[in-house]
Amino acid sequence: MDHLIYLDNAATTKCAPEAVQAMLPYFSEHYGNPSSIYQLGSEGKKAVSEARSTIAKSLNADLAEIYFTAGGSESDNWALVAAAEAYESKGKHIITSAIEHHAVLHTCDYLKKRGFQITYIDVDENGIIKLDELKKAIRPDTILISVMFANNEIGTIQPIAEIGEIAREHGILFHTDAVQAYGHLPIDVEELHIDMLSASAHKIHGPKGIGFLYIRKGVKIRSFIHGGAQERGRRAGTENVPGVVGFEAAVKKAFDGLEERADKERKLRDYLIERLEKEVPYCRLNGDRTKRLPGNVNFSFQFIEGESLLIMLDMKQICASSGSACTSGSLDPSHVLLAIGLPHEIAHGSLRLTLSEENTIEELDYVVESVKEIVEKLRQMSPLYEDFVKRNQK
Repeated sequence: MDHLIYLDNAATTKCAPEAVQAMLPYFSEHYGNPSSIYQLGSEGKKAVSEARSTIAKSLNADLAEIYFTAGGSESDNWALVAAAEAYESKGKHIITSAIEHHAVLHTCDYLKKRGFQITYIDVDENGIIKLDELKKAIRPDTILISVMFANNEIGTIQPIAEIGEIAREHGILFHTDAVQAYGHLPIDVEELHIDMLSASAHKIHGPKGIGFLYIRKGVKIRSFIHGGAQERGRRAGTENVPGVVGFEAAVKKAFDGLEERADKERKLRDYLIERLEKEVPYCRLNGDRTKRLPGNVNFSFQFIEGESLLIMLDMKQICASSGSACTSGSLDPSHVLLAIGLPHEIAHGSLRLTLSEENTIEELDYVVESVKEIVEKLRQMSPLYEDFVKRNQK
């Protein structure tokens, strides 16, 4: 291939031209502070309000329920910490899943140090939360359930409606990290009984550094960043107007023809899965085969190290990952893959390929041939593979 093949859209996406063009005037033309009373500032204030309305409609929410943040991690932190503080008089027990993003897991670690008790619900071999276990975990002092909408590594989509219904029946707040799902799947916060939802622009071809937290009206939640009166007094700091405007443009693009785009990505995804399964021996598809994000492909290859595979793919101009971009510096195997039952040695050999509608069959053919070649080369250098072959020849 004579061009870069980008297959790491779960880590970040290319900013859409529509988003870039929408942002430009707010850097140099409409640059006033939205909190000021003069005309130059009111342009920014109007743009933020319109973006809030667009995002609210995409969720079937009210615009007063959308709060802009610096991204998904901040939104997750805010939802968990502020809710814990606001409801601790009722109880100090929180339920989450074993495969959450570290923005949730590490926040839970922080809350444990402050005296909160955390229950981690197991998932099945496909990464789907065990609802019976969730129901059993609920206690009189449970104040919050936080389960991600779709997993960032293996793409598994959780039964959000059922989780929301369970939480609502017990009078427990329900938060979902929808960073990977928002703009890729239809989401109705009313139908799904969601009380809080986190999302980020750069996962849907918007700019980095901007996200939002949906907070249902009536949810008692405290401010997370203190200072000014921005975001109706709940999140201080001068609004990132260019980011908000770029986010709105990305949302419009994402929800315009969402189903058609998702169908195209599913076809590309399934084509890639089928070829890899057929042509690369001793591999395993991770995550549910059908209840998964349209563009997510995650495989484990026995007898290799995932990091070596990534480096050699990069040499062939293929951008991929072995899991979450937030843990790319870690030598530990993915907590998600361990949670679905993979042994350490197989979890280490994982590859995540996340597609967009811009990818082509020709690119995927090149990727498959490259993976086949590299895996074979790495296995030839593996004493474990050599022993495996010898045992099976007897």
